[in-house]
Amino acid sequence: MSRRSLRTAPTPPLDPANPTATRPSQEPHIQASEASGASATHASPPLNEREVALIRAGLAVVEPQAGEVTVYFYAILFARYPEVRALFPADMDVQRDRLLRGLLRIIELVDDPENLVRFCALLGRDHRKFGALEGHYPAVGECLLAALARYAGPNWTPEMAAAWTKAYTTAAGVMVQAAEEDSRVRPAVWRAQIVGHVPRGNGIAEITVRPEFAYPYTAGQYVSMETPWRPLAWRHYSVANAPRPDHTLTFHVRAVPGGVVSNSLVYRAAVGDIVKLGPPQGAMALEAAEDRDLVCVAGGTGLAPIRAILEQAAHTGIRRYVDLFVGARTAEELYGLDDMLRMAQRHHWLSVRAAVSHQHIVGREGSLPQVLREFGPWDQHEAFLCGPPDMVTSAAHNLMRGGVPPFRIHHDPLDVPVLNTPLAPVRDPQENPAL
Repeated sequence: MSRRSLRTAPTPPLDPANPTATRPSQEPHIQASEASGASATHASPPLNEREVALIRAGLAVVEPQAGEVTVYFYAILFARYPEVRALFPADMDVQRDRLLRGLLRIIELVDDPENLVRFCALLGRDHRKFGALEGHYPAVGECLLAALARYAGPNWTPEMAAAWTKAYTTAAGVMVQAAEEDSRVRPAVWRAQIVGHVPRGNGIAEITVRPEFAYPYTAGQYVSMETPWRPLAWRHYSVANAPRPDHTLTFHVRAVPGGVVSNSLVYRAAVGDIVKLGPPQGAMALEAAEDRDLVCVAGGTGLAPIRAILEQAAHTGIRRYVDLFVGARTAEELYGLDDMLRMAQRHHWLSVRAAVSHQHIVGREGSLPQVLREFGPWDQHEAFLCGPPDMVTSAAHNLMRGGVPPFRIHHDPLDVPVLNTPLAPVRDPQENPAL
């Protein structure tokens, strides 16, 4: 296959009769809500029921061969547009999985225009840190549709191709516009120097960085980080402190078995090293609780965002009570507990309880969800959860069984954040009509 150059012109629609060809045209616009971050001046015609059905039928045909489709897609993308390869990490296994899951979520939302716009806007803003440019989107669309056509075989009719083309063009237009609007208000990445590296035992390090310029965020948010040892391999870590006057941020990083980034940060990183930070993400913030008392559940390094939220509460003079449950497998892994107990001594509104699940000690034994059930009731509280996905899921179920509405249970996405971020508003409008 011959090498093709990338264009920086607006994303053109693909030719539905030939998914490997493009033609010049005006960039499509889609009217988005203010919450999407991608407002536009002209609305693109929504997909009709027939087009939605065709898109989902096409996915059903190729889904059994999803692995082959993604391998083929990246193969032809890198062959036709070699310059795009520099945007991707050396290890493509994770990237192939994320492409498939992103595509599946777009298809899931294809008949929900408002949330489709929200999701594509999130993707567009997030892709800035990878160096994605407007001219990359036609290349990706061309190769994606070519891969789908190849594996759909005779099922890939001109009508199905046209429906997929329309869906991709709309999604790409939102992503491009969201990225453009985001570029006007903040950089794609922040370079930050490591200014503190403190081992906390059990494969955990407390790492403090100072960005080259102010990094605005809200206590409770998380940040994607790239290290010099694994370029383009971004990992998400929660900030463990409320915003500081010196703009430093502290992260609690656990070395995950086989984790190339986490192990580098815990065992290799040193003061003076430079990392890159993507923009802050997440909506697990103190303001979400309004005037309710809080129940917070932190497992392992999940203490980081909870700690930041409690610091923020102390700074703002909170007038509510907070029950904090901290858990780990063993007593030795209960890092940060002493800091939380000292905070509780300074602030009467904070109560701290700890539990371990895999060791017999004096005190409470059992998993955090089990211990949580012993106290309460929590039905009038706002809940903040962070830790291993199984723990968060179990704790959330326990709280809901105890009468806490789902919209008052806050936690970060349990997997790849940009692919799993909740899109629709989580607050019950009946609870506060002003919202």
